[in-house]
Amino acid sequence: MSVLCMPVCNYEGEVIGVAEIINKKNGTNEFTPQDVEVFRRYLTFCGIGIQNAQLYDMSVREYKRNQLLLQLARGIFEEQTSLDRLVTKIMTEARELLKCERCSVFLLDPQMKNNTKGGSSLPNPGSPEPEEETGEALVIRQSHPPPPDELMRIPVETLTVHMAFELQSRNGECRVTQPSGDQASSSFHARLANYVCSTGQTVNINNVVEWLGSPLEDSGMVTHSVLTIPIFNSSKKILGVAQLINKENGLHFSEHDINTFEAFAIFCGLGIQNTQVYEKACRLMARQQVALECLSYHATASQEDTDKLRTVEIPSAADFDLYNFDFCDTFLTDDETLKCAIRMFVDLDLLNTFHISYEVICRWLLSVKKNYRPVKYHNWRHALTVCQTMFAMLKTGKMEQFMTDLEMLGLLVACLCHDLDHRGTNNSFQTKTDSPLAILYSTSTMEHHHFDQCVMILSQDSNNIFQSLPGEEYRKVMTVVENAILSTDMAMYFKKKDDFLEMSDNGEFDWQSEEKKQLLCGMMMTACDVSAIAKPWEIQHKTAKLVADEFFEQGDLERLKLNEQPIAMMDREKKDELPKMQVGFITSICLPLYKALSESFPWVKPLYDGCARNQEQWKRLAEQVDMGLTWIDHEYIEKPVERHELEVISKITLNPKPASQGTPPPPHNKAEGGGKGRLGLSSALRGARALKGGGKRRSVEKRLDRVMDSSHEQRPARMSPKDEAAPSTPLSEEPSQVGRVGGEQEDTAVLARGKHQGKACNKLRSRLCVLL
Repeated sequence: MSVLCMPVCNYEGEVIGVAEIINKKNGTNEFTPQDVEVFRRYLTFCGIGIQNAQLYDMSVREYKRNQLLLQLARGIFEEQTSLDRLVTKIMTEARELLKCERCSVFLLDPQMKNNTKGGSSLPNPGSPEPEEETGEALVIRQSHPPPPDELMRIPVETLTVHMAFELQSRNGECRVTQPSGDQASSSFHARLANYVCSTGQTVNINNVVEWLGSPLEDSGMVTHSVLTIPIFNSSKKILGVAQLINKENGLHFSEHDINTFEAFAIFCGLGIQNTQVYEKACRLMARQQVALECLSYHATASQEDTDKLRTVEIPSAADFDLYNFDFCDTFLTDDETLKCAIRMFVDLDLLNTFHISYEVICRWLLSVKKNYRPVKYHNWRHALTVCQTMFAMLKTGKMEQFMTDLEMLGLLVACLCHDLDHRGTNNSFQTKTDSPLAILYSTSTMEHHHFDQCVMILSQDSNNIFQSLPGEEYRKVMTVVENAILSTDMAMYFKKKDDFLEMSDNGEFDWQSEEKKQLLCGMMMTACDVSAIAKPWEIQHKTAKLVADEFFEQGDLERLKLNEQPIAMMDREKKDELPKMQVGFITSICLPLYKALSESFPWVKPLYDGCARNQEQWKRLAEQVDMGLTWIDHEYIEKPVERHELEVISKITLNPKPASQGTPPPPHNKAEGGGKGRLGLSSALRGARALKGGGKRRSVEKRLDRVMDSSHEQRPARMSPKDEAAPSTPLSEEPSQVGRVGGEQEDTAVLARGKHQGKACNKLRSRLCVLL
């Protein structure tokens, strides 16, 4: 009869369908032009409606797909502790998502992951070369599956499958295997998985029989269709391959299935990567625990040393001078230092109060001592000195009445452990060198490490002096120890000092609140840590030498490793500035702290007095350095020389020409040389003050050398110490003659004379130094 057929277009004019009307009913055999126009206009609205319906249906399906993927992703990321359970969950969700009979996941050998797209570089004839990794889609789809003979040509040694997970629908159980080379080479599924790993392409085979030329049977199941997709991690490297086999009801895997599974594979890759990282972290933690156990064993003192210390007699605190703020460990042997530590615990009655085994505390002290490194200053003896100062503050300073027994125990333990395993470098050096300690602790790096070392020693039952404490007291004492050790970081001191100084200025006397007690303990730790600054001058001078040596070694390391100029206090080339830096350290840190403590606790004022006395000594030393006197050709600070009438502390090292061996110096002939070659004190001081700029030191030295050389033939014999100690009396009968110009003799300086003329010259010659 009659047919009218017209396209259905969307709003963009694209054909989305065709409408057809057949057999007009009004008795005519043809559709009129008017019918055509009406039908055309009607189809315009139909095209818009159909397109809207398609968009709505697409949005609904996309919404359901996204919800499903989010649900799947949530389930995957909930299981991050076991790779087996995670992969099983992935396969279960994938099988339910795409309605297939079987699902398999192949993971790559970890040793084979360093490849271009994640797999090995196998030939892929007929397929485009993989593009450089960009932000575009990761998966490249292959329109035609590879020929079976190409899969069989893959060498066995290049097969990268390391582990295979298989989930079948018959019993719902997952089978995990690690196929051998023969098993991987004989399985078409494993070879197809290796092919996808090597190319990074998705392969969808809808008719396996047609592709292979014969049925493919595996484990009693005939394979009809297979979809293989690579799984990528966050770095776009292939972790493995997911394989879906036999879509239910005999259908093929559609484009929609591929899109859904590709999106699902992204979450699978992230989940597998996170689980692998977690398992690796667990292995590293286990390895660290084993290393810690070994370290704890070797860091613990031997039973022989423990028995030896346990059986010896411990002298009294008075014998060791432990109650004195001027205590010095220099004359103590290593064994005596341990006896000192035991005596402090005994005199505070801490062993009886907390039921600490005497054998345990002996072993603990030996272990603590053993874990200090032999650095110049921050070593075991420094820890003992800090602990003794704390003991003296508690006893002599009468601060024990403000502390509980538990707090005193924690403070003594913190003092002895506050520099454990110190490497002779500070926090700044750890940060600059990106050391493992700096990575582990972002702030107070070394202090956190010291506390961790303390915990490591206490973690051994044979070293745990807190083992008899109830749980609550154990937590409290460990908190005291931690806060006290962290307070030795100067950065922490500067954060808290203003609050402490303000409380002291306001006359605070109640320190029993938890916050105030913690602040007080922190200030006490700092006061003990720097207490060497308040020792008698001889001890302080020696300690300053040790600190400078350690700082200079760090400065040398900074030059060597970091290729940078160290700060002045660690720069060996600026060692002459040490007196001035010591004055600044005392002024800004030590004196304000000791002053505040002594105002609140008057019995600790000896610390303030000793610090003030040493400040004056360093000031005198700094003034002499400003005059041009310094330490020359020495790697460390020398022992302070004896004082002269002007109480001058500095000295200059000289290198005069040695006298000829075997020829005794001739006796002094006053008539021949008069006073030639003798350097009087007044002349030397005037010459030193007259020197300006950077040449002060060398000018004074050259001048003295010239005088020494000129007097070589006329120098008097060496005086006895008794003669040297006699004061010089100025005489004016005869001027010194030190040079002639044009045959005319003239005076160049008024030299002081006494009955011991030439004392300074002979002393410089014999001892290589001059007292100014």
